[in-house]
Amino acid sequence: MSNSTTIDNANALKGPQKFLLRIFLIYFILQAVPLDWKYYRQVFSTDWAHLHYGAIFSLAHYSPTWSSGPQRFTDWIILLIIAAAGAVIWGAVEARGRRTASDDTLYYWVRVIVRYRLAIGIIAYGFIKLFPLQAPYPSLSNLNTNYGDFTRWKLFSLSLGVVPNYESFLGLVEIIGGLLLFYRRSASVGAFIIAIFLGNVFMSNLAYGGGDDVYSLYLITLSLFVLSYDVERLLNLLVWQKPTEPNQYHPVWKEKGQRYARLALKTVFIFFFVILYGFKTRFGGGYQFPTTRGLPEAAGLYNVTQFVVGKDTLAYSRTDSTRWQDVVFEKWATLSIRSNRPVVLDSTNIEQPEAGEDAKTYELEGSAGRHYYSYTIDSANHSLTLQNKNPHYSDEKWVLHYERPDTSRIVLSGVAGKDSVYAVLDKIDKKYLLEESRKRGREGGISL
Repeated sequence: MSNSTTIDNANALKGPQKFLLRIFLIYFILQAVPLDWKYYRQVFSTDWAHLHYGAIFSLAHYSPTWSSGPQRFTDWIILLIIAAAGAVIWGAVEARGRRTASDDTLYYWVRVIVRYRLAIGIIAYGFIKLFPLQAPYPSLSNLNTNYGDFTRWKLFSLSLGVVPNYESFLGLVEIIGGLLLFYRRSASVGAFIIAIFLGNVFMSNLAYGGGDDVYSLYLITLSLFVLSYDVERLLNLLVWQKPTEPNQYHPVWKEKGQRYARLALKTVFIFFFVILYGFKTRFGGGYQFPTTRGLPEAAGLYNVTQFVVGKDTLAYSRTDSTRWQDVVFEKWATLSIRSNRPVVLDSTNIEQPEAGEDAKTYELEGSAGRHYYSYTIDSANHSLTLQNKNPHYSDEKWVLHYERPDTSRIVLSGVAGKDSVYAVLDKIDKKYLLEESRKRGREGGISL
């Protein structure tokens, strides 16, 4: 394999410029190539026989970390220090007269690696928006929660969830930008689209308190590195209006085996992270809400018409922290209880498409005013075993017996915490303005 022409005479750089270029080359290699042992632990622990799109998302979502949890800005500083040390060693080796790879060649290959890393990262998010999964339509509990009980980020997510076509459009933009990165001639266009798009995502995370601020900025830095390849030429052509020659540097594959291997590797890569992932996402089901079915034909909003704690019957109250105000049964095995009891918010806001049933906490994330419980049904003994889904209340587990005198009433009794409770729940035939407007929109040919 030989190389045609040069990039921008990178090998002609001297002193600080050459040193700075090498720092960036090493830094972006460390950011883009999975060298973390935790990544390969995840690879080997994946159930490849029953591959879920969440597993592919997790592989594409990689970013190097030095501690547990998501990437932090301190991780970037550590990588930058390592890159600077590597550049010093590189210069020392070269000063001793030992031959090293040309900066032109290394710059080309680092850019290829960063292009593909950025592509799979943005496409991973693109598909969960295209088939709108990332921000689903609000649950019944969400629709019956006061506006002021939501955090800024939950309001942002719910607002996106009620306009699925717009969410799909955003996903399509991400996918198109990612696909352009797979081809050298269109890579700068794709990087420009992604940089502009993710700039809005990053600012939204800062403004609304989202959990992906570090990761979105990480992808922005990758896109800027890819875009920097053509920045000078674009400025000369579009701003200074000077004659500009396109950069023609690219590897020349002399042997057929090399060309076929390159084509095969690229095909497998795109098939796995685009075609297979897209197919799995389309038919893999949602991931924000549980899939375990709840109590049959119980979904809806229920007014608590009678509530007894111990031997005391408590009248309806908006201020009493003990008295239940209303209860929502979801279609899945979650019920939520509204009362004046304080809620320590769960504001994780991190995408976990592969999370198990117990880890699906989107419905309660960033939401106060209600306590959320997953439950299992013992139909033989007519009992529900409730587990508070909020990790701050993980030790709260109740067993309540249920009776259903008719289709619109549920009676719960048992021990909740330290006291016995008896609650009569009457279903409310509530009309939701959001649902009604969607129905009118569909009937009139308008899709919200």
